[in-house]
Amino acid sequence: MTSSTARITDEQRQQFCKEGYFIVEDAVEPDHLDLLRNTCDALIEETDAQIDRGELDQVRAITHKDKRYFIDGAYARRPELESFLFSNAMADICRATIGPNAYLFKNQFVVKCAEVGMKFGWHQDSGYIPESHSPYLSCWCALDDVAEDSGTVYILPWSRAGGSDIREHKREQGSNDLIGYFGDDPGVPVVVRAGGIAVFSSTALHRSGANQSNQIRRVYLTQYSPQIMPSKEGTTRQAVPFLRDGKSVRPSTTS
Repeated sequence: MTSSTARITDEQRQQFCKEGYFIVEDAVEPDHLDLLRNTCDALIEETDAQIDRGELDQVRAITHKDKRYFIDGAYARRPELESFLFSNAMADICRATIGPNAYLFKNQFVVKCAEVGMKFGWHQDSGYIPESHSPYLSCWCALDDVAEDSGTVYILPWSRAGGSDIREHKREQGSNDLIGYFGDDPGVPVVVRAGGIAVFSSTALHRSGANQSNQIRRVYLTQYSPQIMPSKEGTTRQAVPFLRDGKSVRPSTTS
């Protein structure tokens, strides 16, 4: 596979600093897009089998079979995802946002099934991390064309959210979503072709609507931190080294 280039502009950098997000069109090359789609479909089948065997507690989980899937830790299960996770495109995005040092912090497939895919409430990704931490980066990679009717993500710019502070989040009954905003601003919808990436800070409020279209909506969410993230009792969360002083430290990739 060849490496794609994200081509981050000064305008996008400035928007990230001011509003907490920007959007890159056509950032995922076709080979990587095929890899991500095929991996996602295979992991959905594995997740359904886990649920059928009673191995996933759907009372507490935010995954709901045949409606909405959050499939965490895909890279650990499919190491071939490295070619995308540590590609030149992702290096460009990290350098433009969190700086010269980056660790892969988290990665998951987020899927909404056709016509029944559930909404996901307003939250900050940092709202799911109880420990004190530096803001990290979320890259919402569209594997299908996304629009408002297919359950795309909506981002609330910092200037409209009242700043970038991490808010208190409350658990929503029924969905188990953590909710961090209760206002009436609808946010900015992300409308992109497959291969587009919405790049936003972990302190940017965002939500997604229900998928009312007749097509599945698949997203690969990759998250990178500028430092090793703390966890409870002094342990640390996943931290796969990616960039050091702006250069890739991955042996199979270049930057």
